[in-house]
Amino acid sequence: MILVNTETVPGYDIVGLRGLVQGNTIRAKNIGRDIGAGLKNIVGGELTAYTELMVEARNEAVQRMIVQAQQLQANAIVNVRFTTSQVAGGAAELYAYGTAVTIQQRGAATAPGM
Repeated sequence: MILVNTETVPGYDIVGLRGLVQGNTIRAKNIGRDIGAGLKNIVGGELTAYTELMVEARNEAVQRMIVQAQQLQANAIVNVRFTTSQVAGGAAELYAYGTAVTIQQRGAATAPGM
């Protein structure tokens, strides 16, 4: 599956539009991360526990989006975007979305197997 944040995939033509696909996850902070973040706020620096939390959330949201695209028989997702929002105290949603398409390599007779 090819994912890009552009409208096209270099070297490929879009030969089929499959539709909007999306994936999301809502993650909550935990007490261990909060204690570590509180200490970091005193001395400064990256809040690595929260960075890891967001990386996990992004990966999960992307995987859910890919599964939806595969169900639509797409082999690429274009215009991939991410957004976050707070849904409750201490809980945030990470939302990934894009347009599922079927692409074909320029000059090729069939779509690539991805």
